[in-house]
Amino acid sequence: MRMRRSEPSKPGEPGPRSEAGPRSEAGPRSKPGKSGLRLRSGLRWKLSAAIAVVSALVAVVLSLVVHNAARASMIDNSREVQNERVQFAQRIYESSGRLTIDARLDDPALPAPLKRPAREGKPATYVQQTGGAPVVWAETPLADGRILSLSSPFTDRFAVLDDLDQALIVGSAAVVVGSTGLGVLIGGQLSRRLRKAAEAASRVADGATDVRVRDAIGAKVRDETHELARAVDAMADALAGRLEAERRVTADIAHELRTPVTGLVTAAELLPPGRPSELVRDRAAALRTLIEDVLEVARLDGAAEQADLQEVALGEFVRRRVALAEPSALIDIRQDTIVRTDPRRLERVLANLLANAVRHGKPPVEVSVFGPYIRVRDHGPGFPDDLLREGPSRFRTGSADRAGSGHGLGLTIAAGQARVLGARLTFSNAPPHDGGGAIAQLILPRE
Repeated sequence: MRMRRSEPSKPGEPGPRSEAGPRSEAGPRSKPGKSGLRLRSGLRWKLSAAIAVVSALVAVVLSLVVHNAARASMIDNSREVQNERVQFAQRIYESSGRLTIDARLDDPALPAPLKRPAREGKPATYVQQTGGAPVVWAETPLADGRILSLSSPFTDRFAVLDDLDQALIVGSAAVVVGSTGLGVLIGGQLSRRLRKAAEAASRVADGATDVRVRDAIGAKVRDETHELARAVDAMADALAGRLEAERRVTADIAHELRTPVTGLVTAAELLPPGRPSELVRDRAAALRTLIEDVLEVARLDGAAEQADLQEVALGEFVRRRVALAEPSALIDIRQDTIVRTDPRRLERVLANLLANAVRHGKPPVEVSVFGPYIRVRDHGPGFPDDLLREGPSRFRTGSADRAGSGHGLGLTIAAGQARVLGARLTFSNAPPHDGGGAIAQLILPRE
């Protein structure tokens, strides 16, 4: 065994990082963070924006209706008042010959729309629009053929209309702000429920079979979110039942095969020496190993395994186990640490990673320890793309470049044992300029 030991890195130096390339993880996934913002903020603000736009449209329409109705009412009232004034001025003029209330005879400024009814002997009123308040005219023909008229700008009445417009603007703004706040509140509640449902569904996908979406979102509100949660829980229960049934079938088959295979191995040992006997013993031993691996995978899939935690000096532990499993591997203890883990399960993970590197990779095989990080690297063709995308899968031995002996259960067992330890197992490939090769990194919990 060749060993190399480097000095501990300076405080604050980051742990070993996987080189660039695709990655796959086995173990607890990180909780959804800001990446869930599309659901968390998008739904909330879209709902709030929709409510704000609808409220603004309703407020604008109602304000225009109220404004136009009030203006038309004021103009009609002004016409009536002006008509009464001109009739009063007519009676005074016909009785005394005096002009009152600023009345005029044959006013040259009389608007053209009033001249025609005056010639026809009909009294009429007219609203003349100006830059400011409108001017209301009223005319009435006299018995001598002359036209009596008067005009007045109704500034005071239309000042009331300006006050009304200000009140409508303030009220509309208050309605929009209030409805937007209500939309944010309602959208936030709905978004939180959906976010909790998504987090619970992610935990179920990570293997937490006891998690239920209905419990995560609460049962106070019975809406479409609750129906979605019930559907997801029902699907999770159905899938869990099927997986458990398949696991039991696999475990039962493997368990039933143990006895005859054990007898086969014993019988093979009794065969006379020779090449055929060696082949029979080798295949019988391989079959027994396969059955034991299948049973272990079935137990790990059952999610009932518990780790027997102990304090372990990680650097010394890795040095001894690697020396026994693969003496030719290079060991680099960059920083030793004490971790609380299950030594038996950790040894199983490390042995499987080393066996995979030796079987499918090329030397040198390097094992590095930096704090709670353990990294196993070879210099072969690297992990296949499907493993990097989907993680280890039973009975998948890799691409043609990494094909060989084995049944594809080594990394599956390593990932399952890492999950029991509460650790995270990642897979990546080193870049070609750094020599290439497959990298498996185990990150143990610090406590």
